[in-house]
Amino acid sequence: MKMNNFIRSYMSSNDKNNNPSGSDKYVISPKLDRMFMDLNSVYQFVVQFFKEVFLPPYEWKEIIKQFYEIGVRSLPLISLTGFITGIVFTNQSRPSLQEFGATSWLPALISVAIVRAMAPLVTALIAAGRVGSSIGAELGSMKVTEQIDAMEVSAINPYKFLVVSRVLATTLMIPTLTMYTMLVALLGGFINVHQNELTSFTTYFDQVFGAITFLDIFSALIKSTVFGFTIGIVGCYKGYHSSKGTEGVGKAANSAVVTAMFLIFIEELMSLQIINALRPG
Repeated sequence: MKMNNFIRSYMSSNDKNNNPSGSDKYVISPKLDRMFMDLNSVYQFVVQFFKEVFLPPYEWKEIIKQFYEIGVRSLPLISLTGFITGIVFTNQSRPSLQEFGATSWLPALISVAIVRAMAPLVTALIAAGRVGSSIGAELGSMKVTEQIDAMEVSAINPYKFLVVSRVLATTLMIPTLTMYTMLVALLGGFINVHQNELTSFTTYFDQVFGAITFLDIFSALIKSTVFGFTIGIVGCYKGYHSSKGTEGVGKAANSAVVTAMFLIFIEELMSLQIINALRPG
């Protein structure tokens, strides 16, 4: 906070002087100063969440409402996306296995690909587009219309009511949706495999569960939890710090989606390296 105030004082003094050549008024440079201020703001925002989440009062009604908004209302889109993912991946994988006469390995390949990577990633990306933009736009609208300021005047903690409830909901519901996506995608793969290879339901799922391990499921849930936290915290931060009226609301929603998706891909890459290191050879 002291560093943030220090940078702001230098930047404001430079603005007051209105001296184009007075770059020495900044700590480093205008762009770098703003970047470090933004990083400090994000850090304080995340730290405040971990402080507020364990302190009463708990907004149970709002948390349950967000569970419904984020989880239940995402089911139709998640169902369709997961089902199509299973069918498309099966169709795309079959020709490669047919070249080696290994189509019997198709259920195992489907299960490994869906459980380890596709289900968590597809669920997170769909949620980032639907939930992240919704949170960013909703909180951005409340910010520019001064509803958040009104909550503070009414002795309501807006951070706990608006941010904590939404981040908790995304953190807990994205893993649940991921498990559901796994099931739907595997069912889509089964329909395709049964139609082409006449594989029975029992044989298909025997091979599916024989190919995956506890580490695969556990790592998928951990990744999904991180993805959910990222979607929630990014959407809330962008909306909570929006400005410039209605234009700022649109920018907050758009920025929440883009930033969340970008971070999800980075987290996917990092988690892949960690999980592969833990996986027995």
